[in-house]
Amino acid sequence: MSDADRPEKAGGYDYDIVVVGSGNGGMTAALAAAYSGMRALIVEKADYFGGTSALSGGAVWIPNNPVNVRAGVPDSFEDADRYLGELVGDRVPAERRQAYLTHGPATIEFLEKHTEHVRFAYSPGYSDYHPQIPGGLAAGRSISPVAVDVRKLGDLAPTLNRTDLLAPPAGIWLKPVEYKKLLLVTRTWRGRLTALRVGLRTAVARALGRNMVSAGAAGVVRLRLAVRDAGIPLWLGTPMRALIVDGRRVVGIRVERDGQLVTIRARHGVILAAGGFERNPGMRARYQRQPITATWTSGTVTNTGDAILAAQAIGADVDLMDRAWWGPAMLTPERALFMLSERSLPGSIMVDGEGRRFVNESAPYVDVVDTMYEQHAAGRPTIPCYLVFDQGFRDRYPFVKVPPRLPLPKAWAQDGTVGTAGTLAELAERIGVPAGQLTATVERFNAAARAGRDEEFGRGDSAYDRYYSDPTIRPNPNLAPLVKPPFYAARLVPGDLGTSGGLRCDEHARVLRADGSVIEGLYATGNCSAAVMGHQYPGPGATIGPAMVFGYIAARHIASLASPRPESVPG
Repeated sequence: MSDADRPEKAGGYDYDIVVVGSGNGGMTAALAAAYSGMRALIVEKADYFGGTSALSGGAVWIPNNPVNVRAGVPDSFEDADRYLGELVGDRVPAERRQAYLTHGPATIEFLEKHTEHVRFAYSPGYSDYHPQIPGGLAAGRSISPVAVDVRKLGDLAPTLNRTDLLAPPAGIWLKPVEYKKLLLVTRTWRGRLTALRVGLRTAVARALGRNMVSAGAAGVVRLRLAVRDAGIPLWLGTPMRALIVDGRRVVGIRVERDGQLVTIRARHGVILAAGGFERNPGMRARYQRQPITATWTSGTVTNTGDAILAAQAIGADVDLMDRAWWGPAMLTPERALFMLSERSLPGSIMVDGEGRRFVNESAPYVDVVDTMYEQHAAGRPTIPCYLVFDQGFRDRYPFVKVPPRLPLPKAWAQDGTVGTAGTLAELAERIGVPAGQLTATVERFNAAARAGRDEEFGRGDSAYDRYYSDPTIRPNPNLAPLVKPPFYAARLVPGDLGTSGGLRCDEHARVLRADGSVIEGLYATGNCSAAVMGHQYPGPGATIGPAMVFGYIAARHIASLASPRPESVPG
């Protein structure tokens, strides 16, 4: 039955469950609801589906999931619980953390069982971000969506969110596990063979008329196909304006559709999966550390905290609002470009406004930005800071999707995004740092690189550090001296993939009031909820994984209270 055929109730629409948001979390929740015998509707503020999930690298961090079990990854609930317990501590209730670990494998099993479209592959060697902590796994716990042809969407294809902030360039059929190999295209035969394989695969696909996408886009396309086949309506261009409350229970939402306010009744529950507040300058100024803006983020432009504000208006509590999924970003006049591998590859360093190193450049991106803010608060000029590298680095590696050896865009030099000079002293003058200090910093780093040991910050010591490294560089694959002119300095600010604070929820994903009581009928998942990871980022995909799992948990909990027919086919 299409949404046009749904019976209207008292001037509105009537569903069992209404999901707000069409990213991985929202679509997983809707599928879990439908296959529990409930009529579900998804409403999406944007004119396209997928949210920030579509813009992401697509990784999904779910310990002990069935994909990795089949791949022989040595993992267990106990190890993952030990890891998160050490990393997150008591910042998040143990019941919520353990609910995630318990239901994570079941979420993937459900999607594999009930959809022909949603498929994942193991990401070998993509280490947990803190593998040295008890329970950490150097082999990695992440899975990635298998590439898919967008043409399968038919008329829905133009509604995919296609901005490529972290994803491969448009039209390039690149598997996530191939990215780090391509970084070494000038260095190793494996890198060259991978480039040849990707090129041939892309050319053949284009010749056959296929429009393949990978990474986060593949994940949301696969879920959208499953949602379509399950007969779940998804309304685009439909922002939620308010939650509807009867007594102390949420019974529906009010949305704007085609310029009109529409009431949608949710007989059994509303699941908020509408993203964070990274694009809301007022909320960022109110809750987060300074300096901060709504333009340094890689989150989708419609993430303005609507769901959080609507829930707060009816008494919901919030937590972790000072947090985001941080990462250093290169600041251009147009936007901030998230830095993933560039700061880890050998031959680059990060320096503050005094020309001094202040962090392990290869550390997890959340940790790097936390250090930027901590040092800034202590009086050091770390915002902005600079990624300094030489021509040797440019000859060896890509830089923000510019292939090795090719010149960087002239506009970057003209607007101050990247300074360039023939000597370190000239470079220092260009970016406004003390020339003597920058020169001394580079000389000290060069000596450490030749010795293979970073005594100051331990760069290259962790398995995660070495994921984006160059094994042809000896003795430390993360360290190489900066000696070949010209020299470059890219201006960096605290970027993010989205905010990670939001509505406080229990282990069933139910939204809570400040006194700990449950707001009946209201659930939340993804970045509009306070992260189950607390202040930490345990591994690649630790945003999308919990969004999907708590979407699944929410739908199943609603279904258990409503007592519909279990595991039934929608329709």
